[in-house]
Amino acid sequence: MPTAFVFTQYFYGLKIVSGRSMQPTLNPDSSLWRDVALFDRFSIYAKQKYKRGDIVALKSPTDPNRILVKRIIGLEGDIVKTLPPYPDPEVTVPQGHAWIEGDEPFHSNDSNQFGSVPLALIDSRLVLVVWPLNRFGHLLNKPMQPRNVESGNRSDYRLAMAELERERWRNSRVVTFHRKIDTERS
Repeated sequence: MPTAFVFTQYFYGLKIVSGRSMQPTLNPDSSLWRDVALFDRFSIYAKQKYKRGDIVALKSPTDPNRILVKRIIGLEGDIVKTLPPYPDPEVTVPQGHAWIEGDEPFHSNDSNQFGSVPLALIDSRLVLVVWPLNRFGHLLNKPMQPRNVESGNRSDYRLAMAELERERWRNSRVVTFHRKIDTERS
């Protein structure tokens, strides 16, 4: 029992993902089940590694008893073009903070409502979906590539293209700190 506690407290844990805020990445409309995912705590606690595009679990800044699952859009120094209802058109993410958003912007309680979140609120990073079995596997931090068009499965192709477009739109709203430095030099 102590080994299981230590493992789930400091290394990996399972979480049931509820709600629509991460659709279609998690809990897609086509699924009859809520996704169950494996989350990595070790990389957050020990290494403090965060990347843009990571899907993370974090304590809600407005209700510490609630856990949110969102995507990191921006890290410290990044300039993010915000979405309504955020009052400013863009924001620079402060040091030690991240800008997080759901993949479905119209059904998400995220940074566009409460602003940047301290990195200390991030609990873990999503590694893979374990349930339902037909969706078992890793979620890559790169855009989904359109599948072979000749395969005849137009539905898969349309889904892949929609995900690619969402990823491009998300990326177009963020000026990363590194790009900002490059433009200052020129």
